[in-house]
Amino acid sequence: MTESLSMNQSRIQELAELDKKYFLHPTTAPKTHAEEGPKIMFSEGKGIFVNDMNGDSYIDGVSMLWNVNLGHGQLELAETAKEQMSKLAYSSSFIGYSNEPAVRLAEKLVSLAPGDLNSVFYTSGGSEANDTAFKLARFYWELKGKPQKRKFIALEDAYHGVTIAAQTATSIPNFHTFSNSGISDVFHAKPHLTNCELGDKSDPNYEGCIRDIIEKEGADTIAGIIMEPIQGSGGVHIPPDGYLQAVRELCDELGILFIADEVITGFGRTGLMFGVENWDVVPDLLCFAKGVTSGYAQLGGVLIRQHIRDTIVQYEGVLSHGFTYSGHATACAVALKNIEIIERDNIVVNAKMMEQELKKGFEYLKSKHPMVTKTRAIGLLSAIELYENSDTNKPFDISVKATAQVGEECFKRKLMIRPIRVGEGKNIIAIAPPLVINKQEIEQMISIIDESITAFEKILT
Repeated sequence: MTESLSMNQSRIQELAELDKKYFLHPTTAPKTHAEEGPKIMFSEGKGIFVNDMNGDSYIDGVSMLWNVNLGHGQLELAETAKEQMSKLAYSSSFIGYSNEPAVRLAEKLVSLAPGDLNSVFYTSGGSEANDTAFKLARFYWELKGKPQKRKFIALEDAYHGVTIAAQTATSIPNFHTFSNSGISDVFHAKPHLTNCELGDKSDPNYEGCIRDIIEKEGADTIAGIIMEPIQGSGGVHIPPDGYLQAVRELCDELGILFIADEVITGFGRTGLMFGVENWDVVPDLLCFAKGVTSGYAQLGGVLIRQHIRDTIVQYEGVLSHGFTYSGHATACAVALKNIEIIERDNIVVNAKMMEQELKKGFEYLKSKHPMVTKTRAIGLLSAIELYENSDTNKPFDISVKATAQVGEECFKRKLMIRPIRVGEGKNIIAIAPPLVINKQEIEQMISIIDESITAFEKILT
């Protein structure tokens, strides 16, 4: 037994050294990682739990990257992937080639999507989906004889990915400015100002809202407005009722495409299949990824409204856009099985029910810890904020890194949560567990967060 443990530790150390030497990690501090190596190396998972190579079990409180909707260790998805790989792992979708899983999935996605989103363009992930939406929007307007409609409006605090156009639309400073990359003609509007978007120019916040930017730039130059129904990495910001409807009406009024980035919010995360359904809005382009396969295969795409498809299919040339893995047979097969399980096991209903349990837990945390405030949840997409004085909205000094410290205390207690934008002084903790979580597991999460905040409070004193 001792020899076995020693061999395992030797293996872990070897992998850590190889990781430091050869693996440049995304969204990680390179210098720190090169010196210290990986924080954790995962080995297996089941449901909301993941194990590291030491055998320690952690609660995955953020579905890894908001994407493991069905939880870890889903054997049905693994078996589906194996079966498809054994027959046809991959085939090209270029020059009209196709495969059954891609076709069946397209039909299924269209049946689930709101309104007349009746066509699908496949990508490998969310950033590619958002870039594709930008290209399709510009292409659509070119075909409509309006090539000058090339500009896009995103929101402040938006996160849309890290490919060039998506990165430009992203408003989080570190991501937006990385490597000085970006495309031209992308603006960022003040978010969630319903009255302003309805045309109330007396509102003191009117300058810089979406409508104001359109008026200044000219509606005849704007191709589309892109937004997350609920902002994710920007802070889990839920729009006020009426906001998405106001933006939809604005787009209809001025002839602008509404692009919904549902990469995080799709496939049950908000307690409905798609986030926009919480406000009965049908976008012109709907971008998806993450939850479509619960992270078991790399897949994304764009759902397209009928009038846009009708225009594009009249084009006689080649649609000069696509990815090697567009319509990947195995990924599409996994997505089909993933959606089947979501529907069969009432996963979306469970997400909505567990929202109430999360909210109960948040109320408990607020009652016990005065620093906890501005809690929010929609389905299993939620956040809490920490303030030095929540009564006066006095934030912690940026040097305190409050949520980073609480996050580390949670990690010590085997819960992974996600502190957001700590380096900018915004102490937000995102909590988005797999949609298969139950009441007892939520209570376990809340208990650990409670203990961790208590530990942080002792550090402060």
